[in-house]
Amino acid sequence: MEDPSSPTTITLRPFRTTDVDDFISWVGDDRVTRWIRWSTITSKEEVLTFIKEVCIPHPWRRSICVDDRSIGFISVFPGSGDDRCKADIGYGLAVKYWGQGITTRAVKMALSQVFKDFPGIIRLQAFTDVENKASQRVLEKAGFVKEGHLRKYTYIKGDLKDLFVYSFLSTDTVPHPLDP
Repeated sequence: MEDPSSPTTITLRPFRTTDVDDFISWVGDDRVTRWIRWSTITSKEEVLTFIKEVCIPHPWRRSICVDDRSIGFISVFPGSGDDRCKADIGYGLAVKYWGQGITTRAVKMALSQVFKDFPGIIRLQAFTDVENKASQRVLEKAGFVKEGHLRKYTYIKGDLKDLFVYSFLSTDTVPHPLDP
């Protein structure tokens, strides 16, 4: 899952318990966890437990890696029952790597894999805070379609938030990770 012609080689792989030191460098940063439901985690013990109990058993959570070092995550939450046709996608990246196109490339890489891994999924959707302009750009560059503004939609860390909803369908064209 890498592109050797890329100036920075990005890979997606399952989390490992050996990711603790890399993981804590970004999950321990409030700037990263501000936009996600996870709380900031600052102890190695908590990080190791989180990796073992949450990341590893997750149906589709991948570490975004540079040189096999974890710099972020991308997760897909498949629906079930009447919602089995859709899944939610979320991601986060270490601040040091913001603004370099890495998250966009990782999302594009995930798109091609997710529809193979979950052939029953027709719709991949993402929700982003209306204030999170960087995440909105990631989704748009990855080919997601902005569908709407969800007013006072959910609580995130105690605050009632407005979110934008984006979608990508299995019939949409998956962009190459290095396409602008």
